[in-house]
Amino acid sequence: MIDPGGVLSIASIGSLYDRAVVETGREASFLFFVAFLGSFGFIRTSAHMIRAEVSWWPGNVEVGGTHIHHLVWGICLVLITGWIGVTQDLSSPWAQIVPITFGIGAGLTMDEFALWLNLRDVYWEQEGRRSIDAVIVIVAVTGLLLVGLRSWIDVATGVEDYVFHVVGWSTVLAMVLIGINVAKEKFGMALIGFFFSPVSLIGALRLGRPTSLIARRYSKDKRRRAHERFDGRSAVPMPPPVQRRIQERRRGARPAKNAQGEAPAEDADASRSD
Repeated sequence: MIDPGGVLSIASIGSLYDRAVVETGREASFLFFVAFLGSFGFIRTSAHMIRAEVSWWPGNVEVGGTHIHHLVWGICLVLITGWIGVTQDLSSPWAQIVPITFGIGAGLTMDEFALWLNLRDVYWEQEGRRSIDAVIVIVAVTGLLLVGLRSWIDVATGVEDYVFHVVGWSTVLAMVLIGINVAKEKFGMALIGFFFSPVSLIGALRLGRPTSLIARRYSKDKRRRAHERFDGRSAVPMPPPVQRRIQERRRGARPAKNAQGEAPAEDADASRSD
C-alpha cells in the first residue's frame, strides 16, 4: 500500500525544486554541482578501497598492462559534453543529462588535478593534497554561483541597511546622553561622550550638579545628596582659591578682610585670576 504521507513529501520536494531551482534558471548549475560532488566522492572512496585491497571492490582499469587513470575518462566526458553543450540547442531531457555528465567528468578529472599539474602520479603523496584543495575551490565558487550573486547582493544590502539603522539610532542616543550631561552641568563627560558614548551614559545615570537645570526637578533628598557630592567641586577645573570664592558666593558669605580692609592674599589672587 502506498503511503500518502510519502507521496505528499515527494510532491512537496518537487514543488520546492521547481520554485527554487527550475524557475530561477539554476537547474543546470544545480545538476552540475550535485554530479560533481557525487563523482568526486565516489572516485575518492573507490581509490581508498582499491588501495586497501577490498576483495569485492573492482580494481584498477588496465589496457594492455597500462593503468588507465580515471582522469582519462573524466577528460573524455568533459570534451564530449562540452561539445554537445556548445553546438546543440538542448531540450529536456538532454538539458538535464548534459550538465550531469559534465559534472561527473569534471569530478573524475579534478580528483587527479595534482597528477596533471605535476605530470607524475602523486595521488598518495604530499603533492596529491592539491587535488583536494582544487576541488574545495571549485565547490566554493560553484556554490556561490548556484546561490546567485543577486542573493548575496540582497543579503549585503540588508546587512548594510541594518548597520545604517544601528549607527543612526546610536548617534541619536549619544546626542541625547550628551544633552543630559550638559543639562546636569557635567561638561567634561559630555565632551568625552562625543568620542566614547559609555562615558556620557554613566554621566546621564548619575546625579547632576545641584545648580543644574535638571536639579530643579530633584526631590529634597535627591538635591541634598547632590549638594553632598558636588559642593566644593566645579564643573570646570579651577584653582582652589577660585573654587573657594565661588562656593562662598553661593552660600551668600562675603570673604573676611584683614585690618587694612583688604581681602586675604588668596582671595586677592583669586580676584586677579578672575
